[in-house]
Order: sequence, then structure tokens, then C-alpha cells
Amino acid sequence: MDDIKSAIAPDVLDRIEAIVGPAGVLRDAADIDPLMHDERGTYVGRTPMVVRPASTAEVSAVLKLCHETGTAVVPQGGNTGLCGGATPHETGDEILLALTRMNRVREVDALNYTATVEAGVILADVQKAAAAADRLFPLSLGAEGTARIGGNLSTNAGGTGVLRYGNARELVLGLEVVLPDGRVWDGLSALRKDNTGYDLKQLFIGAEGTLGVITAAVLKLFPAPKDVQTAFCAVRDCRAVIDLLARARAASDDRVTACEWITRMGLGFALDHIEGTRDPLAGEHGEYLLLELTSGHEDGGLRETMEAILADAMERGEVLDAALQIVVSRASRHIEGTDKHP
Repeated sequence: MDDIKSAIAPDVLDRIEAIVGPAGVLRDAADIDPLMHDERGTYVGRTPMVVRPASTAEVSAVLKLCHETGTAVVPQGGNTGLCGGATPHETGDEILLALTRMNRVREVDALNYTATVEAGVILADVQKAAAAADRLFPLSLGAEGTARIGGNLSTNAGGTGVLRYGNARELVLGLEVVLPDGRVWDGLSALRKDNTGYDLKQLFIGAEGTLGVITAAVLKLFPAPKDVQTAFCAVRDCRAVIDLLARARAASDDRVTACEWITRMGLGFALDHIEGTRDPLAGEHGEYLLLELTSGHEDGGLRETMEAILADAMERGEVLDAALQIVVSRASRHIEGTDKHP
């Protein structure tokens, strides 16, 4: 990235650096450049400065100064988005506010099933902190090793467990947010039964930083799964998937964690481009279903439930072939064995 001319006055940049310190800014073009490209490489931005605050107080002071000077700000988490929302404009007239230094897990309350974390904590680290307390934070997605929880909440991320646990907004009890003028809204409540007034936190979840910068959150945790049963099925068509899902929810007492419809084209892309992958079934089919059931009991009869669901679907002609897997560790995705169900 070449040195750029910006409408932001140099003294404003110096005042921002005075707030966060030398370790809290990037001004060298070589250091800034990796943060200027979105995940797909579609958008390339420019900025005279990346600001990396280490506390809510620093975010507040930076936004207050930017508000007073009319300086535009683009918040960024792990920069894993695919829509360019975390990339500054190519004019270079915006600063980038990166939350990566705000990466503390403030508290895990196993009794209340909550975790209080800062916005820059990597999603996988939230999951690990919950697992260390024998709890589950169910938000899970492909970029969880680099995505930051602040970005997940700002985009109302979905992930693989939406059927059971909901989108990101349904996993939040409280938020801490810095408003555009630098004021801090402290809504870090861990209270579950709260029927007082407006649910203000929902304004900021999914707003992509347009109404304020999320700096911390109180997240809901759940019992850690002890039994996970996963089936990969060849299905007749999309209608069969819909019918099977409805019956699976009833038969499993609504313990369906994941249900993913996959076309042969999508599976083919994975087989062609990801080393070490293999076709789960013997023959090729046009459409597939990945179905996962989980339980908090080590022997909750979940395998028998899954087998019964598959047997019924095969009798109805909805499932053409299936492989049933036993996942011993959800964290490692280790598979102990596979049974074929032709």
C-alpha cells in the first residue's frame, strides 16, 4: 500500500495515538495493508491509521475525539466477513478501529451459565473457556479460529447450531457498547428474567457497528454435550429433508443441533479442493443431508433415536443411503466409528 493523502488532519492522528499509546496504533503502510483486504479479496481499503485500543475507556476516548473532529471510523474484528463491511473506503478518509487487543475473558460463571468476554476474544477461545467449565457456547462457524466475538454479534452470526440455539442475538444476555459520541452504555446484565423497558442490546446486535461499537458481552452458556450423533444421508429431494427434519425434532425431543442440506455440487467442491476428504457414501447422489443430535447425557439413548429416525425415513423413501457416526469429542470432531445404513 502506498503512502496516502487523507482528509484526516495529522494532528487528529497524533491525538488518537496519545490516547492509545504507540502500541495501540499502526501507521506504517506495510503493517496496515493486511487489514485492508476483505476475506474474499473483493474489496481493498485505505487508511492513514489503524487504532487498536486495549480497553473500553480507550475506545470511548477515541470515538469522542472522532465525533468532535468529524473523523469517520470503521470498526473491525477478525476481518473474516465476506461483504466488505469491515474494510475502509478506498479514499483513505476513515480510520480503522481494530478491537483485537480487547481479548480478555472477564468471567465464566458456570452456575449461572454465562461468560463475560471482551469484543476482541476469538470465537474459538470463547468456546474453549466454556468447555473448561464443562459448558457449551454453541455459536460455531467456519471462521471460528479467527473471527472475533464482537464481529459475530455485530453481524448477528448464525453458524451451524441455529436450529437448537438460535442466531447470535439469542445467545446474548447483556452488552457493553461505546456510542458514536464516546458515551458508554453499560448493559452488561447477566439477568435472565428481565422484563423492564426496552431491550436496547438488540439495537446493536446485527447493526454492524453503525449505532455503536460493542466492547464486551455477557453470553449464554449451555450444558456441554456428552453424546453427539451425526448422520450423513443421501436424500430423495429437498421436500424429503423438510419432512424428515420435522419428524426428527419430535422424535428426539427437539435435540436436533444441526441440519444441513447439501447438493452434490457442494460436496464435489469439498472433495476436489480439500485434501484428505472422501465421499461419505459408496455411490453418488444428487442431494444430501447432514443431521446432528446432541444430549447432555453420556448414554441418553441418542444413537437408538437416530437409528429409528433413519429407519423410518428409509421406509418412507426419503433417505436412500446413510452413514451414522459417533462423535466422541465435539471440540476435536474426532470420529470413533462409522456404520453404513444402505
